[in-house]
Amino acid sequence: MDEQRHGKAGELPLTAEEKAGLCIGADFWHVRGVPRLGLKGIMVADGPHGLRKQVANHDSARPSDSVPAVCFPTASAVACTFDEELAYAMGRAMGEECRREGVSVLLGPGVNLKRSPLGGRNFEYFSEDPYLAGKLAAAMIRGIQSTGVGASLKHFAVNSQETERLTVDEVVDERALREVYLRPFEIAVQEGKPWTVMAAYNRLNGTYGCENKELLDLLRREWGFDGLVMSDWGAVNDVQRAMDAGMDLEMPGISNGHREVLAAGRIPALDRGAEKVLQLLGRAEQGVQRPYACDFTAHHALAETIAASAAVLLKNDGLLPGRRGQRAAVIGALAGEPRCQGSGSSRIHPWRLDSPWEALCKELPDAVYVPGYDLAAEESQSEQIAQALEAVRGKDIVYLFAGLPESWECEGFDRTHLRLPAGQEALIEAVCRENPRTVVILLSGGALELPWADRPGAILLAHLGGEAVGTAVAKLLLGDLSPSGKLAETFPLSLADTPPAGCYPARHVAQHRESLYVGYRYYDAAGKAVRYPFGHGLS
Repeated sequence: MDEQRHGKAGELPLTAEEKAGLCIGADFWHVRGVPRLGLKGIMVADGPHGLRKQVANHDSARPSDSVPAVCFPTASAVACTFDEELAYAMGRAMGEECRREGVSVLLGPGVNLKRSPLGGRNFEYFSEDPYLAGKLAAAMIRGIQSTGVGASLKHFAVNSQETERLTVDEVVDERALREVYLRPFEIAVQEGKPWTVMAAYNRLNGTYGCENKELLDLLRREWGFDGLVMSDWGAVNDVQRAMDAGMDLEMPGISNGHREVLAAGRIPALDRGAEKVLQLLGRAEQGVQRPYACDFTAHHALAETIAASAAVLLKNDGLLPGRRGQRAAVIGALAGEPRCQGSGSSRIHPWRLDSPWEALCKELPDAVYVPGYDLAAEESQSEQIAQALEAVRGKDIVYLFAGLPESWECEGFDRTHLRLPAGQEALIEAVCRENPRTVVILLSGGALELPWADRPGAILLAHLGGEAVGTAVAKLLLGDLSPSGKLAETFPLSLADTPPAGCYPARHVAQHRESLYVGYRYYDAAGKAVRYPFGHGLS
């Protein structure tokens, strides 16, 4: 780093106004430089399962408002590979696409632990196990940063629900906090060494993430983090309090008077924040000097490899693998238009999208396809089910694709139950009665209740498997690849069996009464039966 250009804030001829400007975003996606001194600003963009570079300086939920990028499987899928090398490769590919688009920091990965399977953002997080989550996040960070692009580990900390996420107080005892909720962050920080950490919206034991001095002191003094702490977008309530606690950069840049408050306030916290921003600018400037290559075709192939490696064979009564000569029916709207990702700030504009029906058609030219349901509807129409039953009658094998509507797995909302839409469950029951040689393929970002699990001959969990999920699933179903994924979270028998049942999501204050007993820790300790345990996966 050029010490003359990127030295300490107190050693550079910066005004208080310029220091304050460094500590607050220039706009929605940019961090300021100091043009007067030749210090260039940088761009940041959403992840964490692909690059979401917006084409304008504001946020938009429409995929068409961001540049095309390879959409990789979500973290909930990646975790089922248990494979650090794949996580690293995915991170590197995303970093290469950032370099191509001039993005200096990718906002990911997310490493929050899954307290309840109802969590609306669970698809963005890895696991209910802190060690697995931390190791995979660290590997992904190393991959991203190997390209000269920074990662932003998020959301620090205990972002356990989307309901009232801007204000909810997560109350957690010290042991559970350290051993369960902070452990994945600790591993990711110490082994991945991210350039930045993003503070969460929620409060933790009474204090907002951006203002939590105890939490930010632990990050820096105990874990040795030497990078920049940024806020989640709009997460700062009191900028002076947040800066004094250890936050360095408020995002986004909006006219809220915070810059003026900082410029007129105490200098020590402002100096520290400005120094961290200068450090980030220096790392970004060094990063763009590294050689790189960006091959979208190779990245799409990697997305396929990860999707295939992540898929979990939940059940198989000998029906799989299927054969190319079989008379087959393909049922389900998700076979024709698959959901490959969750909704919200992580939504990617896929570079290419492989549908399962198209992939299966290439291998099974005589197969028939019936949508069977409207994904946006809770119920299936009787004529839709009748058409499906006609299609499956007498077939050697049926591939039935099911999953959740887009609005059910989305940032900003928690799920209200763990069931599939009632119409899809009715379709599964009816099709399995008509033809028990049915394989159900699930496209879902989290755990589900499966009360119909004894009906089909096989169940394959394909997750939200990214843009190549269709090709990957076809190869798995036809035996070109052997499924080897293992569940990274428990599938309970019912929502009532989950540890925080009855008090999740909470209003105002989320009391973590289950303490350490999150996920499999609870089911093991309570001796409670589950549908499929953590680590389950056939082959």
